[in-house]
Amino acid sequence: MAVLESIRQGGPFPYRKDGSVFHNRERLLPTRPRGYYREYTVPTPGARDRGARRIVTGGEPPEVFYYTADHYRSFRRIEPLP
Repeated sequence: MAVLESIRQGGPFPYRKDGSVFHNRERLLPTRPRGYYREYTVPTPGARDRGARRIVTGGEPPEVFYYTADHYRSFRRIEPLP
């Protein structure tokens, strides 16, 4: 997935908000200190805006990865390929 490769390389990212702090307001991810989570856009075919799909990483460098297809209503942990 191109987004995971961009995250590994530190960019470039197509959207201004990519890499911004994800606040976990929904409390669906494990509680961590502010700034631990970052969000990145996964392009949605046909969407005129960022769409609903995101990857949320935790740690710096990222040590955990989550995917949401429904704009933070649910998450599943993913394991990027080495």
